[in-house]
Amino acid sequence: MRILITNDDGYEAKGIKVLADIMSRFGEVTVIAPKKHQSGMSMAVSLGFKQIAHKDLGNGWHYVDATPASCIKFGLNTMFLDNFPDVVVSGINHGSNAATASCYSGTLGAAMEGALNGIPAIGVSLDTLHPDADFKGVEKYFGDIFEKLMKEWPSKHGVYYNVNFPDIPVEEIKGVRVGVQGMGRWVKEFKEWDLSHYARYGITPELLGQSSTPVVEEGEDLYMMVGEFTDDPRNPENADHRLVADGYISVVAHNIDCTDYEETEHLKRIF
Repeated sequence: MRILITNDDGYEAKGIKVLADIMSRFGEVTVIAPKKHQSGMSMAVSLGFKQIAHKDLGNGWHYVDATPASCIKFGLNTMFLDNFPDVVVSGINHGSNAATASCYSGTLGAAMEGALNGIPAIGVSLDTLHPDADFKGVEKYFGDIFEKLMKEWPSKHGVYYNVNFPDIPVEEIKGVRVGVQGMGRWVKEFKEWDLSHYARYGITPELLGQSSTPVVEEGEDLYMMVGEFTDDPRNPENADHRLVADGYISVVAHNIDCTDYEETEHLKRIF
C-alpha cells in the first residue's frame, strides 16, 4: 500500500511524525507537508503564480511552502503523477477538528483534495493544541480504525473520514463511536493581541510562523482570533464534539459533494 501523508501544522510537528510511524506498518509512506503552520486553510490552494518552494528532506519526507491541499496537489502532480497513492492520511492535527471546526480545517482540506481525486482519505486530530501532546491514544487505536475503514471503503465518490481523539490518558478512552458533524459557532473571536493567549495553549507565536514582537504600521490595532465555542442545543447525542468531550473517539463520514438533495427537490417544484 502506498500512503501519502500531510498535515496543517507543518512538517516539524510531533503529530505528523507519530502518524508516519503508525502508517509505516501498513505500507510505503511518503510525507509531503507544509513548510510552515497552515491551520484554518480548509481546501485553499496556493494560486496566483506564487513561487512554491519544495525540499526533499530524505527518507520519503518532503516539505512544500504551500497549503495542505496544495501539498496533496503537488504530490499527485509530481511523485504520483502516473499512479496515485492508495490512501491520503492527514494529521495528526494538534487541535480538534470536530463540529464546525471541520469547515475551516486545513487537515480536512487536504483529505478533501484526496477525495476529490477519487482517493480514499482520512483526517486525524487530537483535541489539544499543545506541541508536545500525548499521542498514545492515537497510537493504540488508529491502526485498527484505519484497517476497518480501508477494508470496507464505500464505492461512492467523494467520501472522506474525520477522526477525532479526546485528549485524555489512553486508559480513559471509552472506545470508538460513529458520529455526525456537530453544529455550533465561535463567539468573541477577536481579542487584542496578547502573548498570554498563546501561553494558555502551551504554544508560542513562532510555532505558528509568527513573531513575538510583531511590527505594525502607524494607526493599526493588533488582534488575534481566539474564539469561544458555543454548542448548538439541537445537536444529537452523537455529535462528534460531544462524543469527544465524553471520552470517545469519533468517526464521521464527510463528502466533498455539498449539494443539499432535499432542497434540490424543493427547488425543482419552484422552477
